[in-house]
Amino acid sequence: MALKILVTGAAGFVGFHLIESLLKRNDVVVGIDSINDYYDPKLKFDRLLESGIGAEADNWNQEVVSTKNANYKFVRMQLEDKDHLMALCEKERFDVIVNLAAQAGVRYSIENPGAYMQSNLVGYLNVIEACRHFKVGHFVYASSSSVYGLNETMPFSVEHNVDHPVSLYAASKKANELIAHTYSHLYKIPTSGLRFFTVYGPWGRPDMAYFMFTDSILKGKPIKVFNHGKMKRDFTYIDDIVNGIINVMDQPAAPDSTWSGKNPNPARSTAPYRIFNIGNNNPVELMSFIETIQDAIGVKAVIEFQEMQAGDVTATWANVDDLINSFDYKPDTPVSEGIGKFVTWFKQYYKN
Repeated sequence: MALKILVTGAAGFVGFHLIESLLKRNDVVVGIDSINDYYDPKLKFDRLLESGIGAEADNWNQEVVSTKNANYKFVRMQLEDKDHLMALCEKERFDVIVNLAAQAGVRYSIENPGAYMQSNLVGYLNVIEACRHFKVGHFVYASSSSVYGLNETMPFSVEHNVDHPVSLYAASKKANELIAHTYSHLYKIPTSGLRFFTVYGPWGRPDMAYFMFTDSILKGKPIKVFNHGKMKRDFTYIDDIVNGIINVMDQPAAPDSTWSGKNPNPARSTAPYRIFNIGNNNPVELMSFIETIQDAIGVKAVIEFQEMQAGDVTATWANVDDLINSFDYKPDTPVSEGIGKFVTWFKQYYKN
């Protein structure tokens, strides 16, 4: 049976791809996004256009129905605008809300802390309040691998302590998880948090390293590689991420009857609350990743090595056993294939 789903961050990278997949299986989707200028809004509007949402998307709080699929409509809205958000949720009565909207970026949070408090905390609270007031059946939200902070035990497990974030972005995502548990405990709202690990692919975010590397290499400009290239990332292709989100979305979190407060598992609870890592479970050396981009483009990069940046971590590596055991999750896109698809899209989109 088709679900009625609200996707926040609909003009974003993950939101765009998720909505495309939901529409293919005939779900009814409402997407909202503020279309802020953290990166070029044209890319966000072009993602919407790809989904059949035209120029009317520029108008605030106005519903725009897709010309490609009548099951999809978009509303430009800020999550901080509680009145309009509540009115939308009261009208639509969603089965599921997938909250992907957030002020992104680890480094940007050092310079613009206020943006994170408004979007990632105030906006997030408004969304989970809507779940409470309008009896939403499942709240799925984006957390981040950045919550692992100073933790050095690899691979990162959802059973690890995450009390030492190193950026405000990470702290805001940890706060999201704590708020979700509180609402699951008090109001029995099923909540599932997904800690994303370095998502990449076509229609991606221009602030991500792989995007900037590709742009610079094609333009013959040097690329900046931090920590002298001594970095590892659990790069995860967008299709694998979307498959994971949908699997989790379709099975609302349930209480764990074996959970004990004497030896608490931080990823589960007596409340309907779950936390999952969603990654590739296969960290790649940054320099190897750059070589893959070079091979896909056919041009060698000019590299400028830099010191480690504040708020960064040297490595990420996702233990996804919970996702595999619960949903038979299988991230199976090789980096060479994923980067090849991204470079093909990049050249076409930017006419390189």
